[in-house]
Amino acid sequence: MASSNKVLDSNPSDVEHHEFNGGKESYNEIDRIDALATAAGTTLESFADLDEKKILRKMDIRLIPMLAILYLLSFLDRGNIGNAKIEGLQEDLGMSPDEYNWCLTAFFFTYAAFEVPSNLLLKRLRPSRWIPLIMVAWGSVMTLMGLVKSFQGLLVARLFLGVTEAGLYPGCAYYLTMWYCRHEIQFRQAMFFSAASIAGAFSGLLAFAIAKMDGIGNLEGWRWIFILEGLATVVAALIAFFVLYDFPETATFLTEKEREFVVFRLKYQGQIQGEKKTATQVAQADEFDWRYVLAAFKDWQVWVNLVVYWGVVCPLYGISLFLPTIIKNLGYSSSTAQLMTVPIYITAAILAVVFAFISDRVGKRSPFVISFFIMMIVGFAMCISTSNPRVVYGGVFVVACAIYPAFPGVVTWLSNNLAGSYKRSAGMAIQIGIGNLGGAMASNFYRQKDSPRYILGHALELGFLGVGLVAAFIAVLGYTFVNKKRDKAMLRGHEAKFTAEELSAKGDKAVTFRYMI
Repeated sequence: MASSNKVLDSNPSDVEHHEFNGGKESYNEIDRIDALATAAGTTLESFADLDEKKILRKMDIRLIPMLAILYLLSFLDRGNIGNAKIEGLQEDLGMSPDEYNWCLTAFFFTYAAFEVPSNLLLKRLRPSRWIPLIMVAWGSVMTLMGLVKSFQGLLVARLFLGVTEAGLYPGCAYYLTMWYCRHEIQFRQAMFFSAASIAGAFSGLLAFAIAKMDGIGNLEGWRWIFILEGLATVVAALIAFFVLYDFPETATFLTEKEREFVVFRLKYQGQIQGEKKTATQVAQADEFDWRYVLAAFKDWQVWVNLVVYWGVVCPLYGISLFLPTIIKNLGYSSSTAQLMTVPIYITAAILAVVFAFISDRVGKRSPFVISFFIMMIVGFAMCISTSNPRVVYGGVFVVACAIYPAFPGVVTWLSNNLAGSYKRSAGMAIQIGIGNLGGAMASNFYRQKDSPRYILGHALELGFLGVGLVAAFIAVLGYTFVNKKRDKAMLRGHEAKFTAEELSAKGDKAVTFRYMI
């Protein structure tokens, strides 16, 4: 948290309005809390009587479980096509292997295209309305996917699934940055994202159980996988409508002073002060301006971190979409292959949360990201080097146990280093949106004709990991260079050349901002 020697002067009339439409929370309440949090004379010591850990626990209990359930359903719905495949989807629809891969690929084109618009809408609209709305939409698409009769029908359904699901992960990842500071957020991102690991485990278990419904209602077992999981998403969306909260300023589970404290600590994170005690503390810009969106597109770190993201997202989708098939082709039955995915995902979920906690405690991102990239390389090398089923299974186990801790680390690393609410929103959506085109590539890595070794698929994953690892080192060098340059500038009192408002508008480009490495 930033030093509390002095803070940005403001009054209620200076506070920018949140874009917010309707509902029980009013503009006045949001503006009032913002004004109090940034009022002249407000410092960190003003909140000395509050228990920060208690406030964080309150937020964790109200926010994380529901978000985890939503993302579990999201990942379940986009990945269950892999479970449906080994239950006969491809044969029943008369699809060739290439047509099946096209159905996987199509999802990612629309998914990537709609993520930036969705993230901007999340900030301007109410999260408690926008998130459930898109959930109802994709749950409906998933349910209807169980009724498709041809390759063309499945392809169109996957395109619409990408449109409707696009806003959830980047939206929830950004939503958490509106509540938690950068030194504590990876633990929360990991708890939320570990739902993807649990989804992988549940996917195998549910598919194993649901497939037993084969013939009920004259429908094949794989159709019931889509129908029942889609309906579960719609039900969860209706619940989310009543239990999701919007912004800290309007959180009814916090007292007024606790809300002021949460807003205060968010606005002044990432900034340091110079040697002069008269230095002004700088609040992060929170008003909407298209220049902040443009700044995200022009920022070098967004594109470098996008490449790092590709390095982890290609293995992520390669494993989530093809793990049951890879294991089945080692010589196991469909039901055994479904069940053998469960211990992999459970272990990965536990490791994701444990290492996120450690990363937050030490205040570092890159050592963990780089270490897990190396671990993934070792795992894929095991898979590509032998046909021994035990070694290959061990290799995919190692890969999964590195992917799920690495992924929230990569997303959090960029979000930590983007200052200004709307720039962070756009930057995260660019990284995740364009980055998820890696899923479109990965969905074609594991071709049926390459079974059971899948040498080409494993080799391509290794290639993306190598490029991502290089990009991670470039990010470390870039952040280190800029931080040292700003340290020298601060020693010369360079920050005194700018007003607090000018530094605020510069965001992470301000001389007072330090990148997290």
